[in-house]
Amino acid sequence: MSTHSHHAADLLAAALAAAGRGWPVFPLHPGTKRPALHGHARCPGTGPCAGAGGHLGWEQRATTDPDRIRTAWTTGPAFNLGLATGPAGLVVIDCDTHHDPAEPPPVEWAGAGGGLGVLRRLSDQAGALPATFTVATPSGGTHFYYRAPAGVELRNTAGLLGWKIDTRAHGGYVVAARSTTPAGSYTITDAREPVELPGWLFARLRPPPPPAMPAGPIRTGTGRRARYLDAALRAETARVHDAPASQRNACLYVAAVALGQLVAGGSLAELEARAVLASAAARHLAIRAYSPRQAEQTITSGLRAGAKRPRRIEDAA
Repeated sequence: MSTHSHHAADLLAAALAAAGRGWPVFPLHPGTKRPALHGHARCPGTGPCAGAGGHLGWEQRATTDPDRIRTAWTTGPAFNLGLATGPAGLVVIDCDTHHDPAEPPPVEWAGAGGGLGVLRRLSDQAGALPATFTVATPSGGTHFYYRAPAGVELRNTAGLLGWKIDTRAHGGYVVAARSTTPAGSYTITDAREPVELPGWLFARLRPPPPPAMPAGPIRTGTGRRARYLDAALRAETARVHDAPASQRNACLYVAAVALGQLVAGGSLAELEARAVLASAAARHLAIRAYSPRQAEQTITSGLRAGAKRPRRIEDAA
C-alpha cells in the first residue's frame, strides 16, 4: 500500500471511529482546515440538500452514517476530517500557542506562554480541570474535548476565557485527529471518553439571557412611523457594532430578535433586516471574531425567534 493510500485509510478509520462515538463528521480539503463541501452559490439541490428547503451548511451535512462516510473518504482524495462540535454534543477548549515575539501577551497573562498556561492559571483560581479526551495540534496547541451541558446551547467564543483560548460548540467545528497540515498532524494524546464540561467553565461560557422583548404594536405620533423605524435600525446597528468582545455573538442575536419582531409585524422587510445586521457585524467579521457563516446562522436564529412575537409600528390615529 502506498503512503497516500495508507494515509487515506487512516483518515477513513478516524472518520468511522468518530461517527461510532456519535460525532458527526464532514470532509476538509486535503492538508487544510477548510470544508470541502459545496457552498450556497453552487448548491446542486441534491443529496442531503434535496428537499431540505434550501442549501445546507457543513454543520447540517456532517454525518455519522458509515455508508456516506465510506463514500466520501474512498471516492475522493485523502480528505482531512472536520468534526461538528455542536451536533456532537461537545465543547472543545482550543488552547493556542504564542509564536510571535513582536506581539507580547496582555499584562495579565505575562509569562503564561499561551492558551494552555492561561487555562491552568484559571483552573488554579476557579476549579479543577479534569482529564478528558485530548488532541495535540500541529502548531503545538491543545484541544480539550468536553461533553456539553444538557439543555443549553453554547456557541463558539474567541478569547472569552482568556488570551489564546477559543472554544468550539454549536456553529463550530474542529479538525479531528489523524488530519494533517503542512505543519504536522493532529494526534490523540488522551483517548479516554470526554467528561462533562466543568461547572466553572460552563459559568464563564454560558451566554447571558437576552433581555425580555416587548410584544404588541408600537404606536407612534402621526407621521412618525418612518422615523421610529430608522431609530430602531440605528439602535440595533449600534448594539452589534459596539458589542464588547465577550458578547459579540449574543448582541448580534438580540438585535436579530428585535428586528425579527418588526419583520414578522410587516414593518420591515427581511432582506433589509439581514442587510442591516450583516453591515453592523462587519467590524467583527473583519477581525474574525466569528465567521460569515456563523454570523448568518446567528442572524437567522434571532429572526426566527423574533418572528414568534411580531410587532407592528403604527401611526397614531
